[in-house]
Amino acid sequence: MTETVTIRPAGPADASTVDTLVREIAAHEGDAAHVTVTVDGWRTLLGRSDVTVLLAERAGEPLGYVSALRRVHLWSGRDILALDDLWVRASARDGGVGRALMLALARTAADDGLVIRWEVKPENAGAQRFYRRLGARLFPKVIAGWRPESYQPALSAE
Repeated sequence: MTETVTIRPAGPADASTVDTLVREIAAHEGDAAHVTVTVDGWRTLLGRSDVTVLLAERAGEPLGYVSALRRVHLWSGRDILALDDLWVRASARDGGVGRALMLALARTAADDGLVIRWEVKPENAGAQRFYRRLGARLFPKVIAGWRPESYQPALSAE
């Protein structure tokens, strides 16, 4: 494993690879049923200027990725980079791949001075340690989600 890890932006031609990696993290987190995007959907997403996906590779083999969405932060009136996923395959962990992906994302954000924000599950102590080592500040917060099947009955009752 003396080959160098490279980080590069994913484009529409990488849709199948990104789809595979996204399905891996979703399965790992027990959320595979919630992944509904298709490879064709990824081709479209990877062509958008507000979507960032960076791939980590060694000798052309994908090791992981980081994904983020540039969006407006209404309180500041400025854009932020909302990190969606950071995933490193088990075989590539503890080798600096996650750090390399996060630093590459930081370089992407630095040009415009964007804040990078993300969520981490309270029980994911390993991820929290990793992010703290990078210098990230962790804030306790409850994240809420409201799926259509949950809010539709409330709308129907009006």
